[in-house]
Amino acid sequence: MIVALLNQKGGVGKTTLALHLAGEWAGKGKRVTLIDADPQGSALDWSQQRAREGLPRLFGVVGLARDTLHREAHELARDADHIVIDGPPRVAGLMRSALLVADLALVPVQPSPFDGWASAEMLSLIGEARIYRPELVARFALNRCGARTVIARETADTLAQYDPPVLATTIGQRVAFAGAAQSGRLVSETDENGPAAREVAAFATEVGRITP
Repeated sequence: MIVALLNQKGGVGKTTLALHLAGEWAGKGKRVTLIDADPQGSALDWSQQRAREGLPRLFGVVGLARDTLHREAHELARDADHIVIDGPPRVAGLMRSALLVADLALVPVQPSPFDGWASAEMLSLIGEARIYRPELVARFALNRCGARTVIARETADTLAQYDPPVLATTIGQRVAFAGAAQSGRLVSETDENGPAAREVAAFATEVGRITP
């Protein structure tokens, strides 16, 4: 399965979710490659930091921030069970390329009505991609949810007015994610039984059950 995490709005946690999704699947013995399609290269930075820390390689990370992504990802998929694409913000050409190859598009949003409203452009790109690939599946993913769960519910209600639906699993706003990233780790490596690791595991399980 090829999963692309995409949103034209920056700062919604695409890279964090992409890395942890790849890590969960790799931890279950799957062959996983993460494609860093963001010109900022945050996933590549994480991978390099992991190497500097002397940590074992969990999955491959490849930089492909160009609009030929849809062709090259198919080649990479031949040697992998799952491809996870960490998409760029505000680079429409790259997003279109990712949507042309993805089986599943995940749109991370934060618990704010503004994020719901800002998703209209992303939904337009998904609709455009479905002209060529009607089998493309898409889901919203609520990320960085704070203790004020009322806002998360209101955002979910806003997004419910759209197609695609929202994943049942939500990811909290937790310092564990930032702390793990600084050393090239995942939250399951810093606190295996912590709430962040449990949320990530539930997220990966729900995504894995979606059949494109």
